Amino acid sequence: MTVNVLIVDNSEVMREVLREAISERFHVVGEAENGKEAIRAVKRYDVDVIMMDMVMPEMDGVEATARIKDIDPSIKIIFCTSVTQQERMKPAIKAGADGYIMKPFENSTIRDAIKDVAF
Repeated sequence: MTVNVLIVDNSEVMREVLREAISERFHVVGEAENGKEAIRAVKRYDVDVIMMDMVMPEMDGVEATARIKDIDPSIKIIFCTSVTQQERMKPAIKAGADGYIMKPFENSTIRDAIKDVAF
């Protein structure tokens, strides 16, 4: 089974880190720099899992998650967050997040988080 992953992060470096970790086992269908781009991408691509940053310009990850879950509740959303943002996970879970991983993370942590929500 192919799992299609969308990477959403305003940092190009972080998108590259995630892409490298994910692409050896899962299919990266696209990338977005903010929540607005993520919503457009969800309408364009067949997305199973989103790796979502919390703090982004234009639209943050929490608002984007709520809107994406309204569009397609079957899409699984995993937040990639730092320790300083851990207290902000409650609104993300309320918005529909399916999990989170803490930065900095190992490639195996990223892949395991995707497997946990996708299978």
